[in-house]
Amino acid sequence: MKAPAPRRGWWLELLLLALVIAFVAVIRIRLLDVPLERDEGEYAYIGRMMLEGVPPYAQAYNMKFPGIYACYAAVLALFGPSGRGVHLGLLLVNAAAIVLVFLLGRRLLGRLGALAAAIGYALLALSPSVLGLAAHATHFVVVPALAGILVLLGARASGGVGSFFAAGVLLGLAPMIKQHGAAFTMFGLAVVAADTWRAGPASGAADVAQRPRLARLAAYLLGAALPIALTGLALAAAGVFGRFWFWTISYAAQYIGERSLPRAGAALTEELPQLLAPSPLLWTLAAGGLIALWRRPADRPRARFLTALAAFSGLAVVPGFYFRAHYFVLVLPAVALLAGAAVELAIAGVAARRHTAPLAPALTVLLVALPVGLTLWNERAIWFELPADRVARAIYGTNPFPEALAIGRYLAAQSAPADRIAVVGSEPEIYFYSGRRAATGYVYTYGLVEAQPYSRRMQEEMIREIGAARPRFIVLVLVPQSWQLSPDSDTHILLWTLDEVKQHYAVVGVADIPEQGETVYRWGAEAATYASRSPYRVLTYRRRDGATP
Repeated sequence: MKAPAPRRGWWLELLLLALVIAFVAVIRIRLLDVPLERDEGEYAYIGRMMLEGVPPYAQAYNMKFPGIYACYAAVLALFGPSGRGVHLGLLLVNAAAIVLVFLLGRRLLGRLGALAAAIGYALLALSPSVLGLAAHATHFVVVPALAGILVLLGARASGGVGSFFAAGVLLGLAPMIKQHGAAFTMFGLAVVAADTWRAGPASGAADVAQRPRLARLAAYLLGAALPIALTGLALAAAGVFGRFWFWTISYAAQYIGERSLPRAGAALTEELPQLLAPSPLLWTLAAGGLIALWRRPADRPRARFLTALAAFSGLAVVPGFYFRAHYFVLVLPAVALLAGAAVELAIAGVAARRHTAPLAPALTVLLVALPVGLTLWNERAIWFELPADRVARAIYGTNPFPEALAIGRYLAAQSAPADRIAVVGSEPEIYFYSGRRAATGYVYTYGLVEAQPYSRRMQEEMIREIGAARPRFIVLVLVPQSWQLSPDSDTHILLWTLDEVKQHYAVVGVADIPEQGETVYRWGAEAATYASRSPYRVLTYRRRDGATP
């Protein structure tokens, strides 16, 4: 493994790193008010309930592991329960990830490679191509994963058993935030196991030398298991372990088995061009770095390490074959480090030759400025031009994320804090904006209409919960992305809702969402007579008798 470069000029490195973080922060601060999307809404809603003493899975159900809810609870406690607070938390988490990519680059590459990697990650993780403006769980996974890898590198150098345990704990935290993070835990295990294997068979005289390596492997495994064990114990103590198990294991197993290989191939083929388009030169640099590392025997240790990191990071995107845009945040550290390797090796190669050495500064500018400049140009509309309220429409189309903010404010103004509301659709951000508790634990409906064996059972439970709570308001989301219906979908919950609002509720709000132009809102008496012009709309109903349980 490459030794760290001499520390001369460290202040210049820190200054340049600070400028990179500041540049990203300026863009993120400009866009703090981009409306939350549905995953952010779910995490924020459950995170706020945790701050109020309600454990995950007690009053809101989903298949994610609870670490992301704890992260959001910390963010909301630090920055306040608002969309701006969520995005300030993302700014902080993203800055930490940039620093960790830089530190890994210093360990694995060198000064130029580390800075190039930090710049590459900063731009790639900000891109709408990976939904980088939204505080997805993948951004939070990256921090303990990279910290664990950094500690693991130090542990391999020092041989300290305690360091291997600490690396295991950090890499074990990654899947507790999102299950996909288990790929990084497996990466760490593969590195430690490979080191142990290369030490030779545990027999005869070699046994004495082998034992410390086996102790380090055991320490890593124990550390990685600790977050899982503590999470299970905490959920059991809170009385929600059974529901946690159903949602994160039983249902999740059905979810990841739904997509066929042909559909998976189509999804990946559709996603990759959108992923690569904003920053093609950065991705090309990464490919070049991978090739260059394997060309020289002296670079083979780095090549093996970074290739394994890239491979396991790629595995993190695979579960379920959904290939959603924000999953690819998990591969960006490896991509950025490989791009940094390309810059480092190219400059070193030019500087090593007397007749080309004078070209090294110009080549440095070329290899960094061109990829950065092209990315900035391709992303200029989102990053620099569009106002925050139009960015959501530009990225998410007719998804009702701006409308959720308006509806949440209306519900907050028209209800009491103790009132319950029900959102029939997959828009949990409405619960967060309104500051009201859900009448049902089902904060998404697209899981209920999937062709999976728990579908009707889930729908019946949601119906019972709403019926028992008799919510003051029901919000019916008639937007395809909020349901993801298929020809095999069971639409019982939708039909029941239509009948329920017809019998007991009156429409008091309409958000009519055109594919082009501004959303039309009608409230109160105007909503009852308004004729929608778009097939995409969100209807708010108020119980006629105004009764609550």
